Amino acid sequence: MPQGTHDAVPDDRNENVLIYVNGALFPRHEAKISVFDSGYLVGDGVWEGIRLHRGKLVFLDEHLDRLYQGAKAIAMDIGKTRAELTDAMYGVVQANEMYDHVHLRLMITRGIKKTPSQDPRLTISPPTIVIIAEHKQANPTTTQTGVTLFTSTIRRGSPDYLDPRLNCHSKLHEVQALVQALQAGADEALMLDIHGFVSTCNATNFFIVRGGEVWTSTGQYCMNGITRGKVIEVCQENGIPVFQKNFSLTDVYDADEAFVTGTFAGLIPVRAVDGRSIGDGHSQPMTDHLRELYHAKIDAAVG
Repeated sequence: MPQGTHDAVPDDRNENVLIYVNGALFPRHEAKISVFDSGYLVGDGVWEGIRLHRGKLVFLDEHLDRLYQGAKAIAMDIGKTRAELTDAMYGVVQANEMYDHVHLRLMITRGIKKTPSQDPRLTISPPTIVIIAEHKQANPTTTQTGVTLFTSTIRRGSPDYLDPRLNCHSKLHEVQALVQALQAGADEALMLDIHGFVSTCNATNFFIVRGGEVWTSTGQYCMNGITRGKVIEVCQENGIPVFQKNFSLTDVYDADEAFVTGTFAGLIPVRAVDGRSIGDGHSQPMTDHLRELYHAKIDAAVG
């Protein structure tokens, strides 16, 4: 049975969470936005996924940096300061009496249009801001046994038409890649860049381990992942050779280990790519070690 990196332990409390929509809190089944919203109409917006750990939003500064960079890139004025957004997010988790094992999705679109159109000049409202906080703990089975990947024919694009580093609402090409992987019987998709080198996965960043070295892509054609950056940091801080470089599927198939990274689940091992087992298909000592170092960095960040 395929399993993904966003598989979570079921939690009935999520049926009653309060969701923030433009400054007000609504029960889950009453939270709505307009059908004329820019995000719904044309995918015009930016977003962040953030973890709440022991009452603290983890790596919040980095997430807000990426959010505001993305908004600036698409010439969208969020209309709120970093402090105001931070207060809004903490307000949501407090209203829901949340403390740990929580995932927040902060979504900001350009706002409501007066008619269906791409044209930002037809926007007639301030930006739409939605914050969804859910009790979400990664499925331990996925974390331990890992996932399988299938290399999609859908490439991560060049930054001159949609910068892969932009965490925007326009994700159709990643959905297409994932659909291919699911139809091939894998859990998620591995994506190449425009030159044929390994780039990223459809929703996570990708790493391999070869001869005690940790490799990931150059970063030119992959998501600007916060967890990706933290894994690179812990390697550098602990004397583990880490390289951001071009490498091919030939290198992947012969890797000792492989893993993916993301805000929700942290580090998840990859046990096979395109039907080929990675390493012995079971042990992943470097991945386990890096996961421990990553968790230690989270603990240090929240105090």
